[in-house]
Amino acid sequence: MPGLAADDAAALVGEVLGDEAVAFVAGLQRAFGPRRQELLHRRAQRRAVIAAGGTLDFLPETAEVRAGDWRVAPPAPDLTDRRCEITGPTDAKMVINALNSGARLFMADFEDANVPTWFNLLDGQRNLTAAIAGTLTFTNPDGRGYRLGERLAALVVRPRGWHLPERHVLVDGAPMSGSLFDAGLYLFRNARTLVDAGRTPAFYLPKMESHLEARLWNDVFTAAEDALGLARGTIRATVLIETLPAAFEMEEILYELREHSAGLNAGRWDYMFSTIKTFASRPAEFLLPDRGSVTMTVPFLRAYTELLVATCHRRGAHAIGGMAAFIPSRRDPEVNAAALAKVRADKERESGDGFDGSWVAHPDLVPVCTEVFDGVLGDAPNQLARQRDDVHVTAAQLLDVAATPGEITEGGVRVNISVGLRYLEAWLRGTGAVGIDNLMEDAATAEISRSQLHQWAAAGARLADGRVVTAELVRAVLAEEVERLRAAAGDESFAAGRWKDAVELFERTALGEPYAEFLTLPAYDRI
Repeated sequence: MPGLAADDAAALVGEVLGDEAVAFVAGLQRAFGPRRQELLHRRAQRRAVIAAGGTLDFLPETAEVRAGDWRVAPPAPDLTDRRCEITGPTDAKMVINALNSGARLFMADFEDANVPTWFNLLDGQRNLTAAIAGTLTFTNPDGRGYRLGERLAALVVRPRGWHLPERHVLVDGAPMSGSLFDAGLYLFRNARTLVDAGRTPAFYLPKMESHLEARLWNDVFTAAEDALGLARGTIRATVLIETLPAAFEMEEILYELREHSAGLNAGRWDYMFSTIKTFASRPAEFLLPDRGSVTMTVPFLRAYTELLVATCHRRGAHAIGGMAAFIPSRRDPEVNAAALAKVRADKERESGDGFDGSWVAHPDLVPVCTEVFDGVLGDAPNQLARQRDDVHVTAAQLLDVAATPGEITEGGVRVNISVGLRYLEAWLRGTGAVGIDNLMEDAATAEISRSQLHQWAAAGARLADGRVVTAELVRAVLAEEVERLRAAAGDESFAAGRWKDAVELFERTALGEPYAEFLTLPAYDRI
């Protein structure tokens, strides 16, 4: 493991991944790995249908589920009030700061805010177990110490998506699922301790594309509960509706997970990325402007969030809003004031629409988010009783990307390249949550950056100044931005970084054919 002596690395593996833990996660892989592969193949089949001119719609075969009278399990006691949630990776300092932040919930992230190095994965699992035990501490190189306070956020873990493998653990000669490794190891190490303390083993589930993938998760949870001697429904999960296909199956996803459900979450960047990816073979039909123009109030995103709240509350499930990614500046109060006003407006929109809580990326945003939701909730823990019977969303509204206002500009091209490169270079060095231009960026940043460039070039989109976006234009701007980054870093620092790999990987996934389904798959081969 990078940065660790061989003895220390062996000790970490031995501490976190003993024989019984290996047997547990391997058992999950043997039981559910084949279905995972079938469902990933089903994703590819659906993309092929769409490429041939097909579209997305609500499923006729599940109409009875949508029409039925059912509700998910009541919220777990420690997941009833979720008015402000903070997210971040699983390094010790972040875990301590997030749990101490005043947020109601901390989503510890093994996915988009984490680079899946073997050290990051095992160290993260160790940190979460120590946090649950109340023993986690951290000392900065400058001597500053961090320890857990008295009032802590509820802990929820986000494992990797179904598409990602874990190459360090071979089961019957093949890499196992990253999802099953992350979730299985966390449950094996901590579920009983959490339950005995009156707390809930809980997850955020990313990147799902269908209710059948939710059914697989439900079966995994049931099997884990049986193996660990837990009552049925002990494990809870909130699903991130961050893919366009999943938006058409929200009710079915809740139904499949109903005894384990803790609600749904509405994101932004991954949903935009999925919209581009779903119709990557038909870019001109679903063309998006500069990502800064694509706010949550544009028609197709408005339809998505309204449908999510209405669906959740109809079924007794929490609806959680999207990320406020701003990082406050210690040097520019004007930047802070403008950004905080936008954060407040965003949270006011969400709370007014009926969301039960929302996400922030930085502890300094917890008071703003909490204050806004306090103003709507008062002493109530959530808005589950608020039914949105006024909401009637059609498939056409969910797909109305063409109504998104805004232009494609040279500035948008440059931002996508600059932010994408800076994030990817940090990712290749092992850092998955990166502060860039006062925003906390994760893997979704690089995905939307390179995907927009691919879409614009494939569609032959025109910039606001009339020029056509071509691969040659993107490469020319890429070269200019690389030189800007080199000048800012200095030749020696630039050469010592992972810039060459970042540039090659970004260019290949932004302009190469066929369109890469996920940037993190080829990136995983380079760490």
